[in-house]
Amino acid sequence: MAAPALALAAGFADPVHDAQRTFAALMRAMSEPARPVPLVSDLAPPTLLSPEMAAAALALLDYETPVYLDATLAATPDVAAFLRFHTGAPLVEDPAAARFALMGDGAALPDFSRFAQGEPDYPDRSATLIVQVARLGEEGAGEAGAGENALVLEGPGIKGRRIFSAAPLPADFARRLAANRALYPLGIDLILCAPGLVAGLPRTIAPHTQD
Repeated sequence: MAAPALALAAGFADPVHDAQRTFAALMRAMSEPARPVPLVSDLAPPTLLSPEMAAAALALLDYETPVYLDATLAATPDVAAFLRFHTGAPLVEDPAAARFALMGDGAALPDFSRFAQGEPDYPDRSATLIVQVARLGEEGAGEAGAGENALVLEGPGIKGRRIFSAAPLPADFARRLAANRALYPLGIDLILCAPGLVAGLPRTIAPHTQD
């Protein structure tokens, strides 16, 4: 006898308005880099996929946006089923073929070079990484009071400098951001998701360097 099908987790209760609200929060996060933006989601997605990441995926993905899942999320078949059913997005095994990549383990981020960087004539043909982290923080401008894991960031959308922290992330995350900024207008963009919050790290920002 065939095994019973697993129940599929529900999507947005109000697909139009919930997607619009989520999309607005994500766009604000990208326009105000490294500033955590509230994102309230009542989704109950499959295990290992946070409500915030699930909301971001439902707002951004569609049948024309290939998506890559890291090993953490790919290990749970319910995650792929949830995304396919609610977004229609094709899942790809090659990171370079993805327009979006969902990263369930922020500490194990692959090197950014594995993802599409865009093309000189089409820099928008690049990947956006949506990354789950346990916490996000923003500590204002300047460098005073920067915590152990804090980054001092600068770039468009940041007045002066902004102290930002998130965990877990790779130990060389600051170096990766700097290398990513050096590729501009090519490079990848990042959206970090934590409980109740999202933050954008577009390719236009980089760690502050002393003059």
